[in-house]
Amino acid sequence: MTDPLLFNPRTYDPAHFDPETRRLLRATVDWFEERGKRKLIEDYRSRAWLADFLAFAAKEGLFATFLTPASAARQDDQRWDTARIAALNEIFGFYGLDYWYAWQVTILGLGPVWQSGNAAARARAAELLAQGEVFAFGLSEKSHGADIYSTDMLLEPDGNGGFRATGSKYYIGNGNAAGLVSVFGRRTDMEGPDAYVFFAADSRHPNYHLVKNVVDSSKYVSEFRLEDYPVGAEDVLHTGRAAFDAALNTVNVGKFNLCTASIGICEHAMYEAVTHAHNRILYGRPVTAFPHVRRELADAYVRLVGMKLFSDRAVDYFRTAGPDDRRYLLFNPMTKMKVTTEGEKVIDLMWDVIAAKGFEKDNYFAQAAVEIRGLPKLEGTVHVNLALILKFMRNHLLEPVEYPAVPTRLDAADDDFLFRQGPARGLGSVRFHDWRPAFDAYAEVPNVARFREQADALCEFVATTAPDEQQSRDLDFLLSVGQLFALVVHGQLILEQARLTGLDQDVLDELFSVLVRDFSGHAVELYGKDSATADQQAWALGAVRRPVVDEGRAARVWARVEALSGAYEMAP
Repeated sequence: MTDPLLFNPRTYDPAHFDPETRRLLRATVDWFEERGKRKLIEDYRSRAWLADFLAFAAKEGLFATFLTPASAARQDDQRWDTARIAALNEIFGFYGLDYWYAWQVTILGLGPVWQSGNAAARARAAELLAQGEVFAFGLSEKSHGADIYSTDMLLEPDGNGGFRATGSKYYIGNGNAAGLVSVFGRRTDMEGPDAYVFFAADSRHPNYHLVKNVVDSSKYVSEFRLEDYPVGAEDVLHTGRAAFDAALNTVNVGKFNLCTASIGICEHAMYEAVTHAHNRILYGRPVTAFPHVRRELADAYVRLVGMKLFSDRAVDYFRTAGPDDRRYLLFNPMTKMKVTTEGEKVIDLMWDVIAAKGFEKDNYFAQAAVEIRGLPKLEGTVHVNLALILKFMRNHLLEPVEYPAVPTRLDAADDDFLFRQGPARGLGSVRFHDWRPAFDAYAEVPNVARFREQADALCEFVATTAPDEQQSRDLDFLLSVGQLFALVVHGQLILEQARLTGLDQDVLDELFSVLVRDFSGHAVELYGKDSATADQQAWALGAVRRPVVDEGRAARVWARVEALSGAYEMAP
């Protein structure tokens, strides 16, 4: 049986896309399937560079087709289409995060270029893509991480309108092979934001020195150093405050991809885990006959469905964004933080079931269990994204405004606004549509109604017992509040997508029973915080709810999970 909610290479047919997108997605799946599981795992374990994969991508024009915006396109099918980019993320995650990573950091490296007015650099990037080259994003540094205020990549004016750049970058994917590296630095002859510069470098230049791969992986996460590297006017992508904005706006575009990669990892691991558990006999019974095993696998399944629903709906808001609609700025850190940490929970639940099997070298699961950890940490860690999410809480919960309805966006359109987002500030002015109608539409679903009680309670908290000035400086306390708010946003977009796709209500009810438990857990955590006031403690305990139990519903959802046994196994 094929579950329509999960990606299955045996039956995958992305018919909702245009013919060329459909062909490329299917060709990518077929390439991995033809290589087989043994080769996939062998390359992962031997940390082999991805030369054969990149050769396939170059031959098919995969990166050039998907990552060249219409403004730089050389062929009709080239555009920046977030929906099909998300679909490819999921496929790459399904087969291995190393493949996704080479693609992901290429997206980041292209961000400053496609935002630039430098026509020569844009043409150069389009040509490199056509040649099958990869790109890199030279932002982080060993001493400062992603603290771009403190960059030590220094550009000294050369007296001829250009610069000589000297400095190191650290944790830079594709730094070993990138045809173009977008590098962030600052001028030595100026101070403050006006000194920032984003420029294009070539990893093959003699003044570009590759130091090492800082991780033990096929992912080449490089340290490199520029020594007196010549930067001409044709290499400068952005200067001043625009360079700073380009860095943050690139992250808005590129790190969105973390969520769908996480989904792909979980899907492949779930096929393995359910198949193993259902066919393993313990004490005379299949492992899946034990109640705790059924609960863990069912929880993993509905959490994974929730990840997919949220991420698919977030795509629509990215594609519909504009100067007067920046709701994506909340949904972006949500995908980076909430969806990826849900992925960790999904893997942990399944690993508790399959136990030692999860360590075996001949399974995909062993690498999934490792790689799923990286995704919440590849963009500033969970607490950074939670702190960002909190900036939107009051406007989202208490001060909604009217917006036109956002449809499902699978059309073959170019998402050009993502490269003209403008200044990376003013988050407090971003407004949102009312979250309540999404819940009202499913008021008859018991656990949606139960969770709605908790969401309403959070609104009361924000209105009456919100953190005071001193607590607002206590990040430990605020992060608990952020987790509660994130659950409401997560639930909202899940419900919107459920309505658009006609999701089975048993699955939805079971998913919200998990979210009710999650909200209660975070409320209890807030209750125990050192700085929680008596009123806040009372509120926290009052927000705890027990999910509505329905044995019939649980059995029907379990039947869907059980049917995953044998539904897919990668060829040897």
